[in-house]
Amino acid sequence: MAKIDPTARVADGARLADDVVVGPFCIVGPDVTLAEGVRLHSHVNVQGATSIGARTQVFPFASLGTPPQSVHYKGEATALVIGADCLIREQATANIGTAGGSGTTRIGDGVMMMVGSHVGHDCVVGNHVIFANNAVLAGHVSVGDHTFLGGQCAVHQFTRIGAQCMISGLTGVREDVIPFGNVLGQAGKLVGLNVIGMKRRGYTKAQMHEARAVYRDLFFGEGTFDARLERVRAGSEGSPFATLVVAFIDADRKRALCHPSRGVIKEA
Repeated sequence: MAKIDPTARVADGARLADDVVVGPFCIVGPDVTLAEGVRLHSHVNVQGATSIGARTQVFPFASLGTPPQSVHYKGEATALVIGADCLIREQATANIGTAGGSGTTRIGDGVMMMVGSHVGHDCVVGNHVIFANNAVLAGHVSVGDHTFLGGQCAVHQFTRIGAQCMISGLTGVREDVIPFGNVLGQAGKLVGLNVIGMKRRGYTKAQMHEARAVYRDLFFGEGTFDARLERVRAGSEGSPFATLVVAFIDADRKRALCHPSRGVIKEA
């Protein structure tokens, strides 16, 4: 049977696995599902149709599954899904989705949300993403696996961030970021690739040299950006990095793409 502190409030209808721990002064709503091994340390608020995956820990004053911060939300039945093995630290927040979006906010497995970080409505966060203190996502943002979001960075609504990116602290992200991109600045610009992250995940020197060559050709090569993209596309066979970057760009050509300060466009 779940271990529930006498000062906690767990509503009728909530579904808790047998080994869940609900600490002092926590509040759990009637539509919440807590999988095996979940621990709410204390003073945690979990509301809405929120499901939290196995072994995830939530620390004091985090608030999960509350209504979206959207003037268009009218109380529709939407959801928040959080994966397994996450660490959600103090004062972190995540909202349910909206009917005008996907209807569900999703946070993957192994995600770490540090103090004061926020995931807005209808976001899709991949696996093993790290939010440093006060990193925030507006609504409808997608973040790829193994991305690091630096302290106090802010990501504009509908922005796509590829896998294994590095978003530096205090950076504002308004444009889509290619996989492995390293973004810096108040109006964030690419400043290279996330080489540190690549090293940590075991990429070889040859693979990193190949990635740099694709990056240089795409953003600093001759011709317009479309011409450079087609050149990278033509040479992408056998190059996992080029294939991933081209697929990311092709997935939504309507959105602006984050570029370096130089090499954005060179007119033919």
